[in-house]
Amino acid sequence: MGMHIRPRRNRKSPAVRSLVQETSLSASDFIYPLFLHDKEVDEQIESMPGCVRWSLTGLIKEAGEAYALGVPAVVLFPAIDESLKTSDAAECHNDAGLVPRAVRALKDAYPGLCVITDVALDPYNSDGHDGLVEKDANGELEIVNDETVAVLCEQALCHARAGVDIVSPSDMMDGRVAAIRDALDASGFEKVSILSYSAKYASAYYGPFRGALESAPKAGDKKTYQMDPANIREAIREIELDEAEGADMIMVKPAGPYLDVIAKVSDHTTLPVAAYQVSGEYLMIKAASKDGWVNEKAIALESLMGIKRAGASMILTYYAKLAAEWLKDA
Repeated sequence: MGMHIRPRRNRKSPAVRSLVQETSLSASDFIYPLFLHDKEVDEQIESMPGCVRWSLTGLIKEAGEAYALGVPAVVLFPAIDESLKTSDAAECHNDAGLVPRAVRALKDAYPGLCVITDVALDPYNSDGHDGLVEKDANGELEIVNDETVAVLCEQALCHARAGVDIVSPSDMMDGRVAAIRDALDASGFEKVSILSYSAKYASAYYGPFRGALESAPKAGDKKTYQMDPANIREAIREIELDEAEGADMIMVKPAGPYLDVIAKVSDHTTLPVAAYQVSGEYLMIKAASKDGWVNEKAIALESLMGIKRAGASMILTYYAKLAAEWLKDA
């Protein structure tokens, strides 16, 4: 009796493999994180080779090139001048500030581009934390929740006035999604979406990013608001809360080391799931490929495919533009 079942028949040619492929990757899956600063020149970022702190002119050009390749969205991360950083992070809701000006410029240049802004205080906070900092009775640093949420609402409204499509709170304060939703709706911005960092872990993979923005905490760490990397049920709890509070999309960050979380979350929610391939993930590929130990294109695309296969609807990745070029030429 012959062997009736031969799975290799479904792998026998490129055409057949294409027909049975379960997961596809395209430029339309990507959100491109872009760094910007209030200078006339573009600066290479030492901690993230291939990434740049863009001037406003450079930002418009880079976003336009990615958009032309089919990347539908960018998310903005500002490097704020030290002179503008204060303990109350007031610069975060300055209508004449760097991010609102960038949003207006991007929407003027490319009306169809989806512009997303980060909502958190660390770029503006002289303490380097995502929330406002106070000292408790013992003199220990405390990241205060409700006072922070009030400022985040002002920040979201500032971005909405500039014309942003999506605000993306990354702070991990309790209740901020509902508060931001209420603030936006009350001001007539009910069409502005919320992409919530719902499961953002206190990860060692963020190091190069903090170098890019010079936004590392001056003291303490972020473990009282970002999640314990050991936990997955807690991620489900956070996502359920954000979904109930009015989030339109939710995010898992980081992506590669947390594929199990992405899979669990995507099975649990009906909302679109984003995943952030963070700076440490990016830098490891860059470093390994620099000396020829791995093929950068092959490894980067495989890592992105793995994130998509795990259940991500969209991927924030510093490879967005380059991956779009690779996929176009494939």
